[in-house]
Amino acid sequence: MNELFTVHQFPASGNAAELPDEVREQVCAFAFKGHSHLGAEIMDAFPNLALVANYGVGYDTIDVAHAVSRGIQVTNTPDVLTNDVADLAVGMVLSLNRGIGGASDWVTSGQWGSAGAYPLQRTLSGASVGIAGLGRIGRAIGNRLQGFETDIHYYARSQKDTPGWTYHDSLVSLAATSDIFIVAVSGGPDTLEIISSEVIAAVGADGLLINIARGSTMDEEALITALQSKQIRGAALDVYNNEPNIDSRFMQLDNVLLQPHHSSGTIETRKKMGALQRDNLSAFFAGKPLITPVT
Repeated sequence: MNELFTVHQFPASGNAAELPDEVREQVCAFAFKGHSHLGAEIMDAFPNLALVANYGVGYDTIDVAHAVSRGIQVTNTPDVLTNDVADLAVGMVLSLNRGIGGASDWVTSGQWGSAGAYPLQRTLSGASVGIAGLGRIGRAIGNRLQGFETDIHYYARSQKDTPGWTYHDSLVSLAATSDIFIVAVSGGPDTLEIISSEVIAAVGADGLLINIARGSTMDEEALITALQSKQIRGAALDVYNNEPNIDSRFMQLDNVLLQPHHSSGTIETRKKMGALQRDNLSAFFAGKPLITPVT
């Protein structure tokens, strides 16, 4: 990045006023990375800001409406991370459903020798899988799980061209039909706590819930209560509220699989994300059309 552009590091405090006035006036593009909030106050501290190039597919932490009102363009990095996110989702399904983490602990703790065989787990093949959100990532998850001979159901704003998959116009209906319920909706105000206590209850005592979307999509208090009371069988989570300082009650549960929001966390994908972010910045400074514009 430094060899291509003149780069100014944003203050670690998050206070734009710590930058000299002349720097804030010179800056016309942000290379935005991370899940912190980028709101109007920060944008307005840079009078000539014209582009926010986001390192990631989700842009729910960016005040896009304010950016549009100021004529600031926003880009993201779609497609390049779809496969890795879908792969991790399937990995979490397999690990949780078969108790892979617990089985490993069973061996290393010596319980295999002292207590005998590990408790029986569940079969994935033939299970009913519900996917909430059928964008790029949701569809990729469905395609992978179809290979396990699962019965795919999905919820989306409208019915998609998915031969053999069953459409639901209600998340409660989808959850009630699913042995394994996977959240893959985009983040933002429209999906805030869309996975409500009612939806979680519909997953049922024999169901699993997987979230690789955004922590904001989940009623986290309702989820913790459901896990504590065994209202659902278990959950696998890669996203949370208040990351990385997540609710400590998750660590006290024996029916959760916790991941550190790293669904795109492979060397190959992070390189592609960085390259696409740089390509958008280069196009902007060259006066060319942006590669992957959000606005």
